[in-house]
Amino acid sequence: MQEKSDEQLMIAVMTGDQVALAALVTRHHAPLLGYLYRLVGGDRQLSEDLVQETLLHVLRQHTYQAARPFKPWLYAIATNLARDYFKSAAVRQRWQSGDSEEALLYLYDSESSPEEHVLAAEQGSEVRAALAQLREEYRVVLLLRFYQGFSLQEIAETLHIPLGTVKSRLSVGVHRLRNVLVPVQKGVD
Repeated sequence: MQEKSDEQLMIAVMTGDQVALAALVTRHHAPLLGYLYRLVGGDRQLSEDLVQETLLHVLRQHTYQAARPFKPWLYAIATNLARDYFKSAAVRQRWQSGDSEEALLYLYDSESSPEEHVLAAEQGSEVRAALAQLREEYRVVLLLRFYQGFSLQEIAETLHIPLGTVKSRLSVGVHRLRNVLVPVQKGVD
C-alpha cells in the first residue's frame, strides 16, 4: 500500500478525517519544531507553542488548494506566526536580552555517544548564536535550506518571493554566517 502524499492527507483533513490529521502531525511535528526552535533563537516553549498554533491553523483551514505543495504552505504558516509573535516590542526586547537560552537538541542518531551529544550541543549553540545575529530575511532562508532541506523553489513558495531573491538571500546569508562563525584573524603568528 502506497503512503498518501501530504496534499492527499490535507484534503482528507478538510473533510474531517482525524486519521489523516494524525498522519500529517506525525510526519511534520518534529521537523517543524526544529525549524521554529532555530528560528526563535532556542526558546523551546515558544517553539512548541508555535507548532501547536500552526497545526491548529492547518486543522481550521478550509481553503487549502490541493495543487499547492503542502510543505511550503505549512512552513509559510509557521514562519508568519513566528513573525507575528515578534512584532510586539516587549517580546522583541525579551528575546534580544537572551532570556531564551534553554537548549533543545533533536538528534536523529540515537546511537551517539555522550561526547558526541556534548560536541553537537556546543556546535549547535555557536551556530544558533551566529544565526541569531543575521537579519530575519537571511536566517529564514538558511534554516529552510540547510536544516529543513527545502529546495530553492520550495523556499520561494514558502516565503512568497522570487527564486532569484532566494538565491541572493542564501548567498548573502551564507557569507554573513561564515563571517560570524569564522572571524577574519589579523596579525596571527
